Amino acid sequence: MKIAAAAYPLSDLADFAEYRAKITQWVNDAAGQGAQLLVFPEYGAMELASLGGRDVAKDIEAALHEVARHGAAVDALHCDLAAQHGIYILGASAPFFINDRPVNRAVFYGPEGVIGHQDKQIMTRFERETWDVVAGAGLPVFDTPIGKIGVVICYDSEFPLLARALVEAGAEILLAPSCTDSYAGFTRVRVGSMARALENQCIVVHAPTVGDCDFCPAVDVNIGSASIYGPPDRGFPDNGIFAETALNVAGWAIADVSLDAIHELRRDGGVLNHMHWPEQFARISQA
Repeated sequence: MKIAAAAYPLSDLADFAEYRAKITQWVNDAAGQGAQLLVFPEYGAMELASLGGRDVAKDIEAALHEVARHGAAVDALHCDLAAQHGIYILGASAPFFINDRPVNRAVFYGPEGVIGHQDKQIMTRFERETWDVVAGAGLPVFDTPIGKIGVVICYDSEFPLLARALVEAGAEILLAPSCTDSYAGFTRVRVGSMARALENQCIVVHAPTVGDCDFCPAVDVNIGSASIYGPPDRGFPDNGIFAETALNVAGWAIADVSLDAIHELRRDGGVLNHMHWPEQFARISQA
């Protein structure tokens, strides 16, 4: 299958029609290149804060509420595009209010509509100390005709037990949308994602926000490049990178991947990290 990871810039939007046109163009571009699975970044939906005007977008609390109120329209747009192209899309994550505080939620869409969602599990210091965005519950695996898919949102990708829980539940592909405001932050997600691909012998898709966003201080600086990773082993790239965009350049990273190759590697790779994972616990218990 062909996978597309977005290095996505945030736009100051005049109205929802402009957002619709932007997302449609991005999806048409990737689908036109044959991509069956598209991944947008963490907090990419924060550009919708601009629809409330500059004062709203610049207020980090008001911006959360403004973005959240467009959730139903965003779902409808992505469902239409997924059905039109017969593809699967992880939409850019957005605040979703549960009671009085929001979670950071990424919704997964398919040709038949909304498949489900993943809420971020472990919050960064900014989310918990300044923004008061709270952790959600659950680690679903989406069983689709193109593979079993799990999501580790940004900081979640840096915690191996979250990814391992998804893999042990059947995940073959992990999606890692991110939003980072420094090269160090981007590198942490990149290194975490590559490590998850190595230790679980799976595909990891890293999709970041890129570029400056002067109208919304919560996401004002965005640094990263989109990449698709696999285990560096036989039949896969030696550096574990199928495709990547240039740093801070908007666009799609697109690559062909084979789940059959993943299954074969887990069975008879040069190393067998996926199979040998439980052995570390026996060693620790004997220490």
